[in-house]
Amino acid sequence: MDNLMLNNKIYLEGTIATGLEFSHEMYGEGFYTFGLEVIRLSDSKDLLNVTISERLITNMDLAIGNDIIVEGQLRSYNKFVDGSNKLILTVFARNIEPCIERTKNPNEIFLDGYICKEPVYRTTPFGREIADVLLAVNRAYNKSDYIPTIAWGRNSRFCQTLEVGDNIRIWGRLQSREYQKKVSDTESIKKIAYEVSISKMEKVNKENEEGIDAEVTLEDQGAV
Repeated sequence: MDNLMLNNKIYLEGTIATGLEFSHEMYGEGFYTFGLEVIRLSDSKDLLNVTISERLITNMDLAIGNDIIVEGQLRSYNKFVDGSNKLILTVFARNIEPCIERTKNPNEIFLDGYICKEPVYRTTPFGREIADVLLAVNRAYNKSDYIPTIAWGRNSRFCQTLEVGDNIRIWGRLQSREYQKKVSDTESIKKIAYEVSISKMEKVNKENEEGIDAEVTLEDQGAV
């Protein structure tokens, strides 16, 4: 189980944006959710969902406006919303503490998983290259988290060489993105998507039975 905890790690520094809301109970342990605002290098903000056990919030002041550090894993689950299943992403906190001093990297994530859907390469109206990659990251008890990721520039071109089942490792940040969903010819509604923006990625090729890895690594600055 320890190895499975190493393949999915996230570190966040941010400001509590919403109050605690009860989520669910499992084996007598209650879990709560709240929103965390994390500043980008561009000074814009990502509003991210955090899930935390009641056992971690003892003696913690989680009032709106307080700065905290959250360490944990990025989890996914399906939720039935408006007549269809929706993939929900949340940061599952394993440690939380007050943030006394901000660092240069308030939003860092590492994932080691497998491509479970053919990557989609595209260009924006401004000519920027992007690739969407859905990653399956193993979790304990034969579960997996399905995490949307997005690559930019030469990383996006590299994604065109990847296939379903390939093992890749990525480094980046978790971001929220607003978009308009058309519901009729005259009406659109605002939605928020969550995805991992890739700054560095690595394909892992098993070369022999002894487990020596041959790795191809690419870095990209991505969007800030």
